[in-house]
Amino acid sequence: MEDDEPARPTLAPALLVAMPQLADPNFRRTVILLCEYSQDGAWGFILNRPTGRLAAGVIEFSPPLAGDSGLELWTGGPVEPQRGALLLPEEPLGEDAYEVSPGVYVSSSASLLRTLVEGPHVEKARLLMGYAGWGAGQLDRELAESSWLISDVPTELVFDTKPAEMWEAAIRRLGVDPAALQASSGIH
Repeated sequence: MEDDEPARPTLAPALLVAMPQLADPNFRRTVILLCEYSQDGAWGFILNRPTGRLAAGVIEFSPPLAGDSGLELWTGGPVEPQRGALLLPEEPLGEDAYEVSPGVYVSSSASLLRTLVEGPHVEKARLLMGYAGWGAGQLDRELAESSWLISDVPTELVFDTKPAEMWEAAIRRLGVDPAALQASSGIH
């Protein structure tokens, strides 16, 4: 690493796990896949907020859909909630996608979205609406305030853990008892 290079550009990819004292309702008990981090800011997707709605019932397609695979709609974050991204456990053939972390791909391809909504059900695929974003230095401040725990990105946690259990599972995976964290007010 060069001397003039920022100290944290390698933070992403990572999981950000909200500490109990993080009161913002957008991020309470969330697990975020941090996709990009630089001196200009950071962004990622909330992983544990299903909406209970299906993409086929919410998104208008032209021409109309020929089927409904049951692709679920998830809240990816409060920024640009009208914007969608696909989260996938494998690289889609013939489509634009990038690997955020080993075994975790993101795509914004409209043709891939149509294929996933119309075609056979892909159990682990998710349509994330919106994203979580931080301006320059904002995430650094939140990390300094102990608002987040940082973890690597285990694909089994991302794709195989139930959303309601993900926050606690992510904390336990770090060797921490969530009850011990909840007992702290964060104020000394």
